[in-house]
Amino acid sequence: MRTLLVGHDHTSRPGFVGEYLRACGHEATRFMVVPEERFDSPSVSVTFPDPTEWDAVICFGAPWSVYDTDRIDPWITSELTFLRAAHASEVPVLGICFGAQALAAALGGGVERAPRTELGWTVIDSDEPELIPPGPWLESHSDRCILPPDAREIARTEVGPQAFSIGRSLGLQFHPEATADLLAEWMAVGGAAHARQIGVDPDALIAETSTREAVARTEAFRLMDHFLQDFAGRPVPGLDRSPAQVPALE
Repeated sequence: MRTLLVGHDHTSRPGFVGEYLRACGHEATRFMVVPEERFDSPSVSVTFPDPTEWDAVICFGAPWSVYDTDRIDPWITSELTFLRAAHASEVPVLGICFGAQALAAALGGGVERAPRTELGWTVIDSDEPELIPPGPWLESHSDRCILPPDAREIARTEVGPQAFSIGRSLGLQFHPEATADLLAEWMAVGGAAHARQIGVDPDALIAETSTREAVARTEAFRLMDHFLQDFAGRPVPGLDRSPAQVPALE
């Protein structure tokens, strides 16, 4: 299976999701949208690949808003076109946080400012706990999805949708890929200042994430099993679910 991993900036690494794909023996290729040297001026032109060349596409988070076109056009317009093309071609898409919001916007929904930031480990209300367990999952977002008319909401919090499906695609507002190291990177590029503004201690959150990593890895692997089987139409691999030393996909 060939999977395209769309990372929007240098800190949007695949974490546990990448580890899962490596453990499965799948071919995973990273596609970087905004180079690190353009992080502070992210309005770059990007030519996205043909989605039909891949068996699945996974779009990760970003520190920007989908609707912030003054900062992230022209590439966000190109990405929405890319996601629409993937959907029309029935290429399975997994959207995570910003990726889920972009998927919603591309397919007839939208994105808006959430009533409050969700930052931290949060239990969600899931209609299908076998597909989307209630967690807790790591949240890190200030926007929320407006679901497309044809989407099916699977999970939510009082802030907004947390998981939805549409066709062969799945959107997740939370971060199943998150490790403590990844969270530390997000904090280092502006997340820490925002966390303190809303009363969250970034160092305490990183420490909590570290203590949760073994369970979080297992839950991320289970979720990826379901994406692989229920959306990509692939058999669930017989993996060792213990925290084995599987090289991370960097």
